[in-house]
Amino acid sequence: MQNLGYSLLIVLAAFIWGSTFVAQVEGNDAGPFVFVCFRNFIATIGLFVLVKILDAMKKSPRRPKSRAENLRLWKAGIACGIALFFAMNLQQSGIYLGTSAGKSGFLTTCYIIFVPILGVFLGKKSSLKLWICVATTVIGLYFLCIKEDFSLQIADGISLLCALGFAVQIQLVDKYGVHVDNVRLSAIQFLVVAVLSIVPAFLIDMKASSSEIVKAILVYSRPEPWIPLLYASILSSGVAFTLQIIAQNKIKPTVASLLMSLESVFAVISGWIVLGERLTFQEAIGCILMFGAVILAQINPPKNV
Repeated sequence: MQNLGYSLLIVLAAFIWGSTFVAQVEGNDAGPFVFVCFRNFIATIGLFVLVKILDAMKKSPRRPKSRAENLRLWKAGIACGIALFFAMNLQQSGIYLGTSAGKSGFLTTCYIIFVPILGVFLGKKSSLKLWICVATTVIGLYFLCIKEDFSLQIADGISLLCALGFAVQIQLVDKYGVHVDNVRLSAIQFLVVAVLSIVPAFLIDMKASSSEIVKAILVYSRPEPWIPLLYASILSSGVAFTLQIIAQNKIKPTVASLLMSLESVFAVISGWIVLGERLTFQEAIGCILMFGAVILAQINPPKNV
């Protein structure tokens, strides 16, 4: 297995994202877009503090040293941030309009299909073995996430579009991540997500009403909502997405997306352990298929992936 250490970083990121589902369920009192906005602002502050610490310790070898390098960094961060903004908020919109949690998880993780397809248009070929792994993972996701008759509504189409947003973000990280400071790139993309998320938070969650703004403030005047919010901010946004960027310096996008798809597995396991949800035989089969596909993809991965 090649680049095993970097693969484990993405698996760790997937574990954090999967367990964050519990935090999102518990901490959504003020509305999904308010939650996305706040979590990304907190992640931005934390990462920029980390940047200052790393700079002081001289641990930032890719720190921009010229105006041109700084411009390239911000260009990369803004591009990744716009893709992530659409991905996160389309996902929330789909759920808001009626997509079930299980179907949303399945449709979101369909980025594993879009990533290699986008790669074809970018001149990156995937091997037959990886396409088989992708197909196996999709089947595993279906067993894991879909527990009712499968049909697509308008809300589900919006959820599927979020998968395209995540796929674009993965490809952009692959394009820019090896050239710029990874922690700075992560901080800038979250700043973009947070700033852009102010609009749907104000218009949808707060209904452009001063009284609704006061209600949102009152929600976060209590200590309880801060536990899931900080978990999602520090671990899911700050740590996990930064691990993704660092790991993608050595791992190609298709393999990375397969590893990230384990998020759904960890979400089910977290719900089982933390929320007491039942792990069914169908879900267990889905987990086994997905783990098998990921392991197969990691055995002597081809260089042209």
